[in-house]
Amino acid sequence: MSKPETYLLSRTTLPDSHTLAVSRNNGGYAALETVLKQPISREDLIGIVKDSGLRGRGGAGFPTGLKWSFMPDHAKDPRPRYVAVNADESEPGTCKDRVLMERDPHGLLEGILLAAYAMRCEAAYVYVRGEYRKSYDQLAAAIVEARAANLIGENILGSDFSCEIHMHKGAGAYICGEETGLMESLEGKRGHPRPKPPFPAGFGLWASPTTVNNVETLFNVPFIVNRGAAWYKTMGSDASPGNILVGISGHVERPGVYEVPLGMPASQILENYAGGMWRGRALKAWIPGGSSTGFLPPEMVGVAMDHDSLKAAGSMLGTGAMIMLDETACVVRAMSVMARFYDHESCGQCSQCREGTQWLHQIFQRIEEGQGRMEDIELLSSLAHGMAPGKTICALADAAAIPTHSIVRHFRHELEAHVHQGCCPYRTSGAPAQPETVEAGS
Repeated sequence: MSKPETYLLSRTTLPDSHTLAVSRNNGGYAALETVLKQPISREDLIGIVKDSGLRGRGGAGFPTGLKWSFMPDHAKDPRPRYVAVNADESEPGTCKDRVLMERDPHGLLEGILLAAYAMRCEAAYVYVRGEYRKSYDQLAAAIVEARAANLIGENILGSDFSCEIHMHKGAGAYICGEETGLMESLEGKRGHPRPKPPFPAGFGLWASPTTVNNVETLFNVPFIVNRGAAWYKTMGSDASPGNILVGISGHVERPGVYEVPLGMPASQILENYAGGMWRGRALKAWIPGGSSTGFLPPEMVGVAMDHDSLKAAGSMLGTGAMIMLDETACVVRAMSVMARFYDHESCGQCSQCREGTQWLHQIFQRIEEGQGRMEDIELLSSLAHGMAPGKTICALADAAAIPTHSIVRHFRHELEAHVHQGCCPYRTSGAPAQPETVEAGS
């Protein structure tokens, strides 16, 4: 079976793919040259991105062209304006942006410059996850190369367009992946998310108009400019066009980052790209888009990997980070680890999140250790309902509540087995508990 067309990873397998020479020899910066030399107006460029149907790849899936159009009229608002690039990639299970930054950094820089041109931004700030040392170094080297070639800085390629690109290292805080927490950190403050409104397009970095885009989102833009919105819509689904990078990990034969069209069934990605479940074991649970999108049961693995299909299934596409657990895994232990992460990463501003994540962690931990009570299961649901949706400044509380709801909904029997047996049924033997054992204690 032939695999669908790819473009996002087209340059990443070439020798020295991170260099300017290899990038330009393989189409890099062609879109920027087209836009500046034809020229294509800023309004028309935003229109092209709108027509393509490109949706943000950072989790929310918001239409990119529409987001760009929210910038205020430059003639009426002379404040400086900025692009902030979210390269923090801290969602557990996610590792796709790292591949792009390390292997094709010039592709990202071109996308940033096109966005800056479209929105009349004078500077862009790339906020890179602190642990991504190689990603940071490769991108920093690419900026030096691009500046020397008059692709960054004053009067780019002899045009009237000028733009600087700066880099900033994060300090390992998950909360700085949230766009307003990211901006607070860029300004040198504690990474606390801001209440909205005001929204970044009107009041962002240094109280100026700012648009925050994800790495993979911007990476799509040069291809759309070069090949057209109609070409882009030949891939993916009607509501979610284009390709997406899926990072699949866990109990699979070939974990890795793969480029697939949006709308491909998760089962097909698992079998045709990741080689199926590890050692031929059965799938027990899976996460479609990073830990905050929750657990789904194996019978739902045929769902299409696109925004609307996963929403209808009670989950989200998120960052496309698929985590697969086989029949020997303990879903309760997996959730306990995730709850500990969200407890640790809460910034503490909102009481629902500060207290709720701590309680979720403690309850899941005691259930996993065999100290749980039957009433704890309803308590988990009650806590999660009190935390989300939309009850806090940012969505971290939602990120902890969503997988909690999914565990209670789809894997209640496993929670009950832990309580009935007074221990984790999977920790001692590494094998799945027998159905009759679970039923006997119910």
